[in-house]
Amino acid sequence: MSETSPTPATGLSGDPVPGTESTRVVMDADRIARACARMAHQILEANRGAKDLMLLGIPTRGVHLAHRLAAAMADVEGVAIPTGSLDITMYRDDLRRQPTRAVGHTHLPGPIDDAVVVLVDDVLYSGRTVRAALDALGDIGRPRVVRLAVLVDRGHRQLPIRADHVGKNLPTAASERVRVRLEESDGVTEVTISRPPGSIAADSPADPADFSEEA
Repeated sequence: MSETSPTPATGLSGDPVPGTESTRVVMDADRIARACARMAHQILEANRGAKDLMLLGIPTRGVHLAHRLAAAMADVEGVAIPTGSLDITMYRDDLRRQPTRAVGHTHLPGPIDDAVVVLVDDVLYSGRTVRAALDALGDIGRPRVVRLAVLVDRGHRQLPIRADHVGKNLPTAASERVRVRLEESDGVTEVTISRPPGSIAADSPADPADFSEEA
């Protein structure tokens, strides 16, 4: 799930004001569209078609991404891909620290028993969100296979979890913030990374567009 970050202050030159957070765009709408198209093809290839596939997005932006992936796969296969959402609120391990989280809704487009379920999220970070999703899924039924697709993998895992399909591997420092914004919920489609004042950025390739993962 994406992390929020404030808009940095800038001077007359457009450069960040010293002592403020600096933010840069690492994926624009076109790059996100290409990443989704690539992941859609990877998912179909791994499954050898659309048979028994079901996409479940983790709210909020994971749901939007799941629908984008489903649309891209439908263009290839000519069939609708069952797509829904999986609420993980009551399975999170931070409820004691944030007990006032609103419980969302889980929407299943069909039975998950013996289905090939692809969990979809925007950012993979510690792995705790995905662990919660697996726990929630296990209480609902028994899929034949569970796979994970994320738009951005920023590293810093705290649990032994790895995505099967990744739109972009993004090296980050632990202090940096990654935010995914999508037209459906935010009015703009982009991925940004923000660096607190005084922190050191992680190494990254010269052209962010060349990043993709295969998982």
